[in-house]
Amino acid sequence: MARSVIFWGGAGAVMLMLAIFAGVVIGETPLPLSTVAAVFANVLWDAGHAVDPIDAGIVWSYRLPRSLVAAGCGAGLALSGVVLQALVRNALADPYLLGVSAGAGAGAVAVTILGLGGGALGLSAGAFSGATLAFVLVALLARAAGGGSAQLVLAGIAGSQLFNALTSFFIAKSANAEQARGIMFWLLGNLSGVRWPDVSLAAPTAVLGFVICLWFARAMDAFSFGAGSAAALGVPVRRVQAVLIGVTTLMTATMVSLVGSIGFVGLVIPHAMRMVVGPRHARLVPAAALAGAVFLIGADIVSRLLIPGQVVPIGVVTALVGAPGFALILLRNRRRL
Repeated sequence: MARSVIFWGGAGAVMLMLAIFAGVVIGETPLPLSTVAAVFANVLWDAGHAVDPIDAGIVWSYRLPRSLVAAGCGAGLALSGVVLQALVRNALADPYLLGVSAGAGAGAVAVTILGLGGGALGLSAGAFSGATLAFVLVALLARAAGGGSAQLVLAGIAGSQLFNALTSFFIAKSANAEQARGIMFWLLGNLSGVRWPDVSLAAPTAVLGFVICLWFARAMDAFSFGAGSAAALGVPVRRVQAVLIGVTTLMTATMVSLVGSIGFVGLVIPHAMRMVVGPRHARLVPAAALAGAVFLIGADIVSRLLIPGQVVPIGVVTALVGAPGFALILLRNRRRL
C-alpha cells in the first residue's frame, strides 16, 4: 500500500512538473528548450549562462508564474467541485452552478469599481465576502424551497443570475469604457496579469484545500449515503459541513479574485476522475486536484495559441472543451445521474 502511494504520488508530481514545463516552453513567442533551461539554471544556481533579458523575463516573470497560478486554480476549482458534489449528493453541483463563482466575481468587482470597504478590503477579501454571501443566500433559498438537492441546484442557478446581474449593474453604473472592457475580459478568465505575488496566494490556498479535503476524505465517503447516514457512522455532520464549505468558499473566492470566473473545471473534472479512479475520495481528491491543475495549464496554453497575436479568455477554452466533455459524461452515465 505504501509503495503504491509513493509510486502514484511520484507519477503525479512528474506529470504536474511536465505540464508546468510545457506551459513555460509553449507560447506566443517560441523559445528553445536550451533557453528555458539556461534561464532556470541562472535563477536557481547562478550558472551565468548568456541569455537575452527579454527571453529571461518571458520565462521567469511571465510564463512560469502563469503556469503555477493555472495549476493552483485548476486544482482548487476541481477540489471545490468534488466537495460540493459529495455534500449535496448532486452530480451537477460545482462552484459555478451554485452561484459561488458569481458571488465572488460580484464581490471582487464591487471592491474594485465601487471601492466597497473604503480600501480596507482587498480583491481577495471582497471575492470571499461575495462568495460567502452567495452561498448563504442559495442555501437559505434551497432550504425554504424544500431542502432537496434539486432545489439547491435551482437556487444556485437563480443566485448565479442575481450576482451576474449585480456585476453587470456595477460595471454599467460606475466603470468607464476601459475599465468595463478589462473587467469583462477578466470575468471570462484571464491569466495574463498574474505574477509571482499571485503564486504566493494561489499555491498555498490550493495546498491547504487539498490537505483539508484529503483529511476529510472518509467523511465525504459517508456523505454519499446522506447526512443522516453520515451521522449514524459517527461523522460530526455540522462541523464537517462547515469546514468543507468554508474551504470550498475560500478556494473559489481566491481563484476568482486572481483569474476571474472559469466554468466547467469543478463540474467536469470530478466526473472524469470518478470514471478513472472510482468514487472513493481518498483516491478521487488527489486525482481531481492533479487533473484540474493539468487541464487548466493545457487550457491556458491553448488560449495563447488559438488565435495568433491574441489571447483568448481561458474561460472560453474551458467551456469549449468542458461542455462537450460533460455531454459525453451525461450520456455515458445517464442511468446514474
